[in-house]
Amino acid sequence: MKIIVIGAGIVGVAGAHALLDDGHAVEIIDREGPAAGTSQGNAGGIANTEITPLASPKILRRVPHFLLDPLGPLAIRPAYALKAAPWLLRFAASARPGPYKRNAEALFQLQARVADTWRAMAAKAGVERLVHRRGGLTVYDDAATFERHRPFFERQREIDGDLELVDGPAIRRLEPALSERFIAGLHHPNTAHVSDPRVMTVALFESAIARGATFRKAHVDAIEAGVRPSVRAGGEKHEADVILLAAGIWSKPLASALGDRVPLETERGYNISFPDLTGVIARMISFEGHGFVASPLDTGLRLGGAVELAGLAAAPNHARTRAFHEKARSFLAGVPPFESGKVWMGHRPSTPDSLPVIGRSRAHSGILYAFGHGHYGLTQSAATGELIAQLVASRPTAIDLTPFSAQRF
Repeated sequence: MKIIVIGAGIVGVAGAHALLDDGHAVEIIDREGPAAGTSQGNAGGIANTEITPLASPKILRRVPHFLLDPLGPLAIRPAYALKAAPWLLRFAASARPGPYKRNAEALFQLQARVADTWRAMAAKAGVERLVHRRGGLTVYDDAATFERHRPFFERQREIDGDLELVDGPAIRRLEPALSERFIAGLHHPNTAHVSDPRVMTVALFESAIARGATFRKAHVDAIEAGVRPSVRAGGEKHEADVILLAAGIWSKPLASALGDRVPLETERGYNISFPDLTGVIARMISFEGHGFVASPLDTGLRLGGAVELAGLAAAPNHARTRAFHEKARSFLAGVPPFESGKVWMGHRPSTPDSLPVIGRSRAHSGILYAFGHGHYGLTQSAATGELIAQLVASRPTAIDLTPFSAQRF
């Protein structure tokens, strides 16, 4: 089959590899090129043990507290609040106990596919050297919160059976730079991070081209559901047997024109990177309750996190970056001053129920969706590619895709 993949981010190139595995002729179309958007600046973690939807009762309880702190882990720009209100109402509905439980189970099923599919994709694409299997840490500075989370740890063990609960001294044996304020944590020995998310995405893209995929640099104006689906890009019409829409936040208007009005919001994420600074930490560290992570990329130390709803057009507010950088300097020895870092902001494509959109459009069975992965585009990319290839081939899918359908909204 001839298949057009719209989007050269990590989800699009992972989908291209899965389709190449089945012998399809793949063309990737993107307005810029590989890793030009959010895929270039994420934290770099393959976070297979992250099994809690962002839309959760815990987060809902903490929203008022977060909103009182304009530089905290969650912020909504006042000028954008009215526009974000419909998404926020859906988010609140998804965080209720019943929907949350269903969404958490669907997310668990997807996350359980992550390690195997990433391992297979990296091997076939020849990029194993860019995947570092050094594990990860989640650290706590509050004993009561750690104790409340114990039932959740047991669920995580179903994905990583080697998960360890560690005390303060054990944390610092793993990561000597960590402050003594952290008194407990989780060691995820089987999780991984990539050398650098941009480097990885570009390497996967180049591998796809070497395997026979082609690339067209063009802006996609529309997807048309004719007898054969087609793409209008660069003033030309391009027909295919299958079209895969994997353009992140920019998927929203294209899907909407096909009749699938997905409530996709840009969850703006911030980071600061310190080029060439290595050796501070060995593995990714997540600071529970503080809304950011530290990543030991080959290209330098990266601190990233925060959630801001402000749309696509508003300028970045790097006072938010400075706020978690200041925390990081008290949490980790060896973090340089803010002025020596490089700041960045990206647009996470997020749904209100924290589940990506994976499945067919309502307009045509040959138009497929793979977008809305929120914080976990890198993590879930290979598993999503596997599922898309199964749909194209009309094989049974590895998990039930009903919870991920665009028509659920």
